[in-house]
Amino acid sequence: MKPPTSTATSYLLLAPLAILLLVFVLPSLRPWSRAGSASDDGLGVLCARRAGFVDVVAAAAAAPPPTETSRPAAEFSLLVGVLTMPSRRERRDIVRMAYALQPPPAEGGARVDVRFVFCRVTDPVDAALVGVESQRHGDIIVLDNCAENMNDGKTYAYLSSVPRLFEAEPYDYVMKTDDDTYLRVAALVEELRSKPRDDLYLGYGYAMGGQPMPFMHGMGYVVSWDVAAWIAGADEILARNDTLGPEDLMVGKWLNLAGRGKNRYDLKPRMYDLNWDMDNFRPDTVAVHMLKTNQRWAATFRYFNVTAGITPSDLYHLP
Repeated sequence: MKPPTSTATSYLLLAPLAILLLVFVLPSLRPWSRAGSASDDGLGVLCARRAGFVDVVAAAAAAPPPTETSRPAAEFSLLVGVLTMPSRRERRDIVRMAYALQPPPAEGGARVDVRFVFCRVTDPVDAALVGVESQRHGDIIVLDNCAENMNDGKTYAYLSSVPRLFEAEPYDYVMKTDDDTYLRVAALVEELRSKPRDDLYLGYGYAMGGQPMPFMHGMGYVVSWDVAAWIAGADEILARNDTLGPEDLMVGKWLNLAGRGKNRYDLKPRMYDLNWDMDNFRPDTVAVHMLKTNQRWAATFRYFNVTAGITPSDLYHLP
């Protein structure tokens, strides 16, 4: 085998310096985004850091959050937890753009914070990349009380952890949604504005056994803070081993057995699955689900005019 050339050796020596530059120096050249104002990376208030909250990340400790700027008090607050997996980095980038390109709630309206939710990150590569992602965006929650799974307790881990994570500054509402759901925040805010602040369970209701909506579709549903707090302290859920199984159906089961979530609201047909032909969009959409490919996300952006006005010169323009 030939010994490495001096040029190759130079590249090897410079590579670690380049990585340090990308990870530490370049982000420091741009100020942290502040909730309530347009962030430097375009994420706006929806994915901005919340004052007083430090991301729960096993891979790397997040930088201290910035001091929150003063602004009119919000009418109510909503936490949107997007359940996803560490490997779906491209999907998270699309979802971040989907929220960033929506207008923030009107002043005096709602405070909406979006967080991406994982269980334990065990793969070393994922752990490193999630750590950098958290440092950059400040919108990730990693739950150390569950292993990454489907229908094996992730929703329970999320809903039961929220009251502890945000105990110092509770939200009025907590939402669980998926990373293949396009949520139109302003439409949801309008729905919640007139709804009760307690004992609420809102989403796409399923009819079953003569009941109009014993549980909500997993594309996205909202519970009030008191319901989330009850889930966090409900030992009977664990005693019955009710964290296993179809998770969104199980949430309905918990609430039904305990007589919780009595204020139930069914938002279909404004919440729906996108069909095979991608031609069932509605102008009054609150949430559209089953966006499992980039093609479906692109169709969604086109329908809701997210890409309106973008020309080739915009795409290739170099300032």
